[in-house]
Amino acid sequence: MHKLGKTPARKGAVTFKFADYADKTKLPTPPATFGHESLIAATGWGMLGNDQYGDCVWAGAAHETMLWNRMAGASSSFTPAAVLSDYSAVTGFNADDPSTDQGTDMEVAAKYRRKTGVVDAAGKRHQIGAYVALKRGDITELFQAAYLFGAVGIGIEVPSSAVSQFDAGKPWSVVSLSRIEGGHYVPFVARRKYLEVVTWGRIQSMTEGFYEHYNDESIAYLSAEMLAGGKSPEGFDLAALKADLAAL
Repeated sequence: MHKLGKTPARKGAVTFKFADYADKTKLPTPPATFGHESLIAATGWGMLGNDQYGDCVWAGAAHETMLWNRMAGASSSFTPAAVLSDYSAVTGFNADDPSTDQGTDMEVAAKYRRKTGVVDAAGKRHQIGAYVALKRGDITELFQAAYLFGAVGIGIEVPSSAVSQFDAGKPWSVVSLSRIEGGHYVPFVARRKYLEVVTWGRIQSMTEGFYEHYNDESIAYLSAEMLAGGKSPEGFDLAALKADLAAL
């Protein structure tokens, strides 16, 4: 099954913007292709409950964490039970009560990931250091942020055509007049011929036009787990962002 689970975007929910901290004069130009998605086996992502419940925001957080750890030469694994426990902690989800399966707000989840962290199969918590919002549908910012941070969490309004395209193994592309089924969260992890995201247990391609048309919010996360030796990505003012976050 293809469950969704992202609640509607709230304009301005994430106070800090990628553009405010990224020095465009220092940012490296993302190459034509990039990404580390091959570090995770094609069958290694896992559905993590998103085939039965609307926990896509939490499944995506687990997938991002898995990738960041592999980028640093480490490993982490997640189970549906672990992922659903965070979904429950934040939203009150109860697997025995379908009425509680209402999805998750991306900003609320990001705040939890920074202060508490998502739990893996071994009971270890994985926290992010900071998070910033990207301009909606902005391909340039998406590529810059993903190249710097390894992954970007993107929210999309899913048209019914996307489900059919996924099942057929085709890239997500814009189909005129296709009705919106709901909100969904997917990590953007690579730029190849198409944009590559993780959803429903595997890599899915999408066109730039699809992202520009259906994206309603995106968040870039800074995870120390993907930084070798704790070195900050070039061109990103980490100290300034941390100071602003500390003032909240």
